[in-house]
Amino acid sequence: MDSSHRPSRAVTFSQAVENSPHLARLAGLVQDSSDRLKAIESLIPQALRPSIQAGPIDEGVWCLLVSSNAAAAKVRQLLPLIQSRLIDKGWKVTSIRLKILIARK
Repeated sequence: MDSSHRPSRAVTFSQAVENSPHLARLAGLVQDSSDRLKAIESLIPQALRPSIQAGPIDEGVWCLLVSSNAAAAKVRQLLPLIQSRLIDKGWKVTSIRLKILIARK
């Protein structure tokens, strides 16, 4: 049988992560980013929380995804406090970047 026509075997996400160091690293970064957002959630006003998502981590830079310019302006005022909280919790954060998500029409 030609190997290009071999039936593929479905694998779960956890199996794929276990078998791939790159996926394992990526899954770890996603979890780390999510944990960071949970750690700072109490610093963010309740009404603003739905506007913010955990974003990518690159070295010591963490990115927060924000739904609008207005939300970004409010979050920008909290950045020193957010960074301080993360450092107190043991994360190495040299800076926090905000990225505004643009809604597709």
